[in-house]
Amino acid sequence: MSNISAQLVKALRERSGAGMMECKKALVENNGDIEIAMEWLRKSGLAKADKKASRVAAEGRIVAAQAAGKAVLVEVNCETDFVAKDASFLKFSDAVAEIALKSGVADIDALKATTLPDGSSVEETAKALVATIGEKIDVRRLARIESDGVIGSYVHGGRIGVLVALKGGSEELAKGIAMHVAAMNPAHIRAEDVPAEFVAKEKEIALSQMSEKDKAKPADILEKIISGKINKIVSEVTLLGQPYVLDTNITVGEAVKKAGADVVSVVRLAVGEGIEKVEEDFAAEVMKQAGLA
Repeated sequence: MSNISAQLVKALRERSGAGMMECKKALVENNGDIEIAMEWLRKSGLAKADKKASRVAAEGRIVAAQAAGKAVLVEVNCETDFVAKDASFLKFSDAVAEIALKSGVADIDALKATTLPDGSSVEETAKALVATIGEKIDVRRLARIESDGVIGSYVHGGRIGVLVALKGGSEELAKGIAMHVAAMNPAHIRAEDVPAEFVAKEKEIALSQMSEKDKAKPADILEKIISGKINKIVSEVTLLGQPYVLDTNITVGEAVKKAGADVVSVVRLAVGEGIEKVEEDFAAEVMKQAGLA
């Protein structure tokens, strides 16, 4: 039976969690009977994916791919650090990063729909991997930088990935700054990027922390004292104001200026950031099961 409606495929896909092509094949093989097709998928191991769908996938890997004038970061999540080191997971995440770079897609949904060299989509391949590995796999985030200037990329232990685009400078400097961003995670690039609300709040805090003796000083002196404190705080939260991790005698801004360069854009991804993890207390669980809690 080849006349399978898209609605039927969608219904089986939502029910089983298997990929679109697998669902269509299951329905074709079983004459459009969704119940038998569901059983067929379960026997094939492809319907295991829906049992993983509600689990939290907060581990995984950040992968970078780069070519002339462009670079991407992709976050692929799994449930455990053990699977994050699995050869099949590593191969899959590498393939996703490469296809993300080559395809030029700009968002995660488009990436999931992109076809890999073997003819399967990223999403279908992820579903098949779930059935093989036994954990939820999620292609979660995609970040892209394109530039006529210099691009540097750095991935630290598969956990943190950074892309940096410079106007001027060198790839060595761009990579060095990417390493700095990975380590220090500055909230902003330059002082003018810091929100006025943040500065106003810090001024309020600085003033409240001052002694009555200092508060009694002339307005211009008081302003200099507060401005000094605010400038220090702003430097601490901005990339160009921070001491450069590769040469702490100078700031990143000074290193950039020395090279005749400027920072155009920065992207930083860390595995699992923003995902609420469920902290399991195994001792408490055993006590509960034993009726002792």
